[in-house]
Amino acid sequence: MRKKWLAVLLSMTMVTTALVGCGKKAENNTTTTKNNTKVEDSATKEDDKKETDNTQSDSAESIVTEPTTLTYIFADGDEGAKESMNEIVDRFNKKYPDITVRIEPGNGGAYTEFLKTKDSVGEFPDIMEMRDTAAYVRAGKLAPLSDEIVSLFKTTTAFDGSVYTAPLAGENTQGVIYNKTYFDANGLTEPTTYAEFIQLCQTIQDKGEMSPLVVGGQDIWHMGFWFNKAYNDLVISQDADFVAKCYAGEKDWTDATIKATFEELQEILQYSQGGWASTPDAQITTFLVNNLSAMMFSGTHMFSQIEAADANFEYGWFAIPSPDGKTRLVGGGGVGGLAISADAAKDPNKKAAAEAFIKFFFEPDNYQVYCEKLSAIPVTVNEPTMNVNAVFQEVIDATSTADEICSMWNGQVGDKELPPDFRNFTYKTLIEVLQGQRDIDSACDELNKTWNTCMKSFNPLDGTGIQ
Repeated sequence: MRKKWLAVLLSMTMVTTALVGCGKKAENNTTTTKNNTKVEDSATKEDDKKETDNTQSDSAESIVTEPTTLTYIFADGDEGAKESMNEIVDRFNKKYPDITVRIEPGNGGAYTEFLKTKDSVGEFPDIMEMRDTAAYVRAGKLAPLSDEIVSLFKTTTAFDGSVYTAPLAGENTQGVIYNKTYFDANGLTEPTTYAEFIQLCQTIQDKGEMSPLVVGGQDIWHMGFWFNKAYNDLVISQDADFVAKCYAGEKDWTDATIKATFEELQEILQYSQGGWASTPDAQITTFLVNNLSAMMFSGTHMFSQIEAADANFEYGWFAIPSPDGKTRLVGGGGVGGLAISADAAKDPNKKAAAEAFIKFFFEPDNYQVYCEKLSAIPVTVNEPTMNVNAVFQEVIDATSTADEICSMWNGQVGDKELPPDFRNFTYKTLIEVLQGQRDIDSACDELNKTWNTCMKSFNPLDGTGIQ
């Protein structure tokens, strides 16, 4: 059983990115070591302080029967994540003198592989940011969260009736981030229909001053933003159970709605900059702030990157309407989030401490720190009061008024979970179609062949790759 799930997880690791982690830049070893030392020094000082002064005015009543230490790992490739996590952990350690949460660096962009390695050497953390939730749940590595914790959130994802993760934020809502100064100077306005969006792209292209869109196609996960948008427009809008029906043999990837997805992406991405397929996602902000491209389609994590690149750059945001006139956005609590290990939950003190930490993390004053640092959309029932700019507030409002909110197509569970290798193959196939290397019919035939091959190793309907 253990060998089998590790093999599946390794296969997933080879193709995994992260959307909550999309756009995050991995830190080099020197930086990671430096940050690790800083965190551990801070924890050591906190321990010393606790030994000499356990009567802090803001300390909480003890919830453990003896001093308890928890290890905590999160994906630390984003500076905002590091700063906010350290601040919240420091606050928690101060409030609970007999509990110490120790942060271990999460190795940035290689987080999934890092967490798997920690488990393989017997160092699986007590609390962690979980991404490949389904695999770890099936392996019995996570403990179900209490109803008290689950009730803190507007939406959560359940596995066979149990919730294993506390969502850190709303799914990374994608939309068009545009050069507002350029728009205003040229009398351009935000489109209210899909046809108006295409006309906007054509108008910018005709002006010849910059490309309408910048696309970071070198990172295939960036193509997932675009694919998911069209897939939701044309596939899920027609049949929310499309993937489950493909597993059951009732539908396949030559379906007319899949072909329409490729056609929509061909129509939109003809307005990309030259060399888009060799442009990394990390460079698309440069295109925008340097007036090389007028628009980018990405998540809210890009706001802080734009501001860091040019604090004076004025940008706006809008959702691309679907061809049928509806607004469909990625949003809500996804499958990932903070989780407690099954081993930690076996220890009453660790379980109590871990649950206290998660509840503390999502208290409005603490959760506010995380959301503001990462431009993250809150998912708690008791939302924090956030000091955000007007553009980010517009995104938050849009997720509340959209016709449909859903997770990314590769973030589903149960009979809608994709086989490990299928997502990235789809993105690679999309790139081939957009570059004219493959027509849509042959692309769909290849998707279907790959799907049938993947199902031999993973099929949630009959338990293949799961049991």
